[in-house]
Amino acid sequence: MSMILNIDTAVEWASICLSRDGESIQYASCEQQKEQASWLHPAIKTMMEVSGFSFKDLSAIAVTIGPGSYTGLRIGLSAAKGLCYTLNIPIITVGTLEMMAFAVKEEAVELICPMIDARRMEVYTAIYDRSMNELLPAQAMVLSESSFKEWLPKHSILFTGNGFRKSISSLEVPGSQFSSRIANASNLAQLSHIKYDKKLISDPAYSEPLYIKDFHFGA
Repeated sequence: MSMILNIDTAVEWASICLSRDGESIQYASCEQQKEQASWLHPAIKTMMEVSGFSFKDLSAIAVTIGPGSYTGLRIGLSAAKGLCYTLNIPIITVGTLEMMAFAVKEEAVELICPMIDARRMEVYTAIYDRSMNELLPAQAMVLSESSFKEWLPKHSILFTGNGFRKSISSLEVPGSQFSSRIANASNLAQLSHIKYDKKLISDPAYSEPLYIKDFHFGA
């Protein structure tokens, strides 16, 4: 049995989920990005108290490591590492784009393209198939009418995330679909259970954010 605390602070909404064998037991979220740092630790404490479980019952801590908000990634990973060191349990790191793709895979006909807004016309993106094989590695991309010409219309692609909205007109071609689903820590819970069972765990000492782009102070 796996009892995992899942933490996602990579994008606008922060969320946490306590899960047992991939099933959500307790869930909480914060929709104010600027309040994530002050919200996270009290929310985790409250969640554990309400659930009736102890921190000692946890098998691992799972966290999204990016790409996403620089500040959000530092907040989530720092909290996860602190708990792992204190409890002497492993950390499970999950890419934000992987979690987003996993959240909508049942909606997809063929391929999935999660997108995170990276300001201006740039996005963080990747492409997965419905079996969650990564076909296009996570990267920063400036959207244009030719961004996916090698994929569309040869393949059906389901676009998801807050990034596709800035260039939806250029993506509305045969083969494209769109999902408004917002991925959160409950989706992370399902993925972290799979990774825990496969022993895809990490050492907190070597777990770092996946920024993709260089970090700039104040971001």
